[in-house]
Amino acid sequence: MKKPPILMIVIALNLLVLVALVFAYPHLMVSPGPLVKGHAELATDCFACHAAWRGASSGRCAECHAIADVGLKTTKGVPIATGTIKGSFHQQLIEQDCMACHSDHQGPKLTKRSRKPFSHELLKVPVRDTCASCHAAPKDTVHRGLKVECSKCHESQAWKPAHFDHALLAQAELDRCESCHNAPTDRLHRQIQGSCKTCHKTEAWKPATFDHNKYFVLDRDHEATCDTCHKNNDYSRYTCYGCHEHSQAKVRAEHVEEGIQNFENCVECHRDPRVEPEKKGGGRERGGRERD
Repeated sequence: MKKPPILMIVIALNLLVLVALVFAYPHLMVSPGPLVKGHAELATDCFACHAAWRGASSGRCAECHAIADVGLKTTKGVPIATGTIKGSFHQQLIEQDCMACHSDHQGPKLTKRSRKPFSHELLKVPVRDTCASCHAAPKDTVHRGLKVECSKCHESQAWKPAHFDHALLAQAELDRCESCHNAPTDRLHRQIQGSCKTCHKTEAWKPATFDHNKYFVLDRDHEATCDTCHKNNDYSRYTCYGCHEHSQAKVRAEHVEEGIQNFENCVECHRDPRVEPEKKGGGRERGGRERD
């Protein structure tokens, strides 16, 4: 009979020693990292949570952490004076799988985390739709007036990005843009006192429906305040008399003399030829046209 090589015997003996060490000192041989603070006393007792060849199980967790008491009582049955957020949802999970979220071993920080990301899909549907049972409502100006569920705008995976729909607001809030938005401070907007919705839609700030150039180009000679032309911020009307030294009586007399009846709408004929073309015929339409 052929004798086994000495090398094979040495390897086999080393493997046996290695296996023996794994069972004798598992926390030194195979531990993925130190335990979290709450379980530090179990650092050398791996089999308190793990079964040989099968790993940790939720059943072992429940032997110390009764599901009904999580967040409400300590593992020794002492009531927790201040309720924690844990008490709000651990009893409402669709399955009691502790390993789905917890590992309790603090592995290398660059590769593992001791707590796995929580999935809202683990919650029972009624609780999943009641965000306030776990989360405090935001108190900023955007959220404090809302009475709808967070899921109308936010996804359960992350708070941002959100998809806000102004239709969720009450009509009173919808008419008060400044309750959520800061007023624009550019030259055009800082003089406007009307409602934003006159020019803008709730779906997006741009494109705006108002284009001043369609009516009159505000060239360098007309960089005046809105109130210069639109008295009392009434943008349905304008006047040129705020700057141009004319008198209404004189203007009337000169235009009537030329047979021009519609002389109230100055910009209909008088444009700045440096920025936009003159109207055909010099803008001198004669007689009888209705006033705009």
